Amino acid sequence: MRKIAMVWAACCFFFTAGSVLADADMLKKSNCMACHAVDQKRFGPSLKEVAAKYSDDSSAVGTLAKKIQSGGAGVWGQLPMPAQPQVSDADAKTLAEYILSLK
Repeated sequence: MRKIAMVWAACCFFFTAGSVLADADMLKKSNCMACHAVDQKRFGPSLKEVAAKYSDDSSAVGTLAKKIQSGGAGVWGQLPMPAQPQVSDADAKTLAEYILSLK
C-alpha cells in the first residue's frame, strides 16, 4: 500500500510540474516576457505584483485573460499594455491562471 501511495504522489508531482513548465513556456511564446518578469518590474508590473493585486478577485481569471488579448492602459501607469490577439481564449485563460498562481 505504501508503494502505491508513493507512486501516486510521484505521478501527481510530475504531472503538476509539467503543467507549470508548459505555462512558463507559454508566457515566452505569447510575448508576455517582453514586458514582464516574474519577480521584478520591467515595462509592466512583475507577474507576482499582478497576482497579488488580483488575489481576492473572484473574476480575476476572466479579467486578466481579456486584458491579455485586448491590452489595457491606466491600471499600472501610463504605459499601455499592447493587445495579444493571437493568443487563443483557452491559452489566455491558462496564462491568467498561471499568473494568479504565482506568489
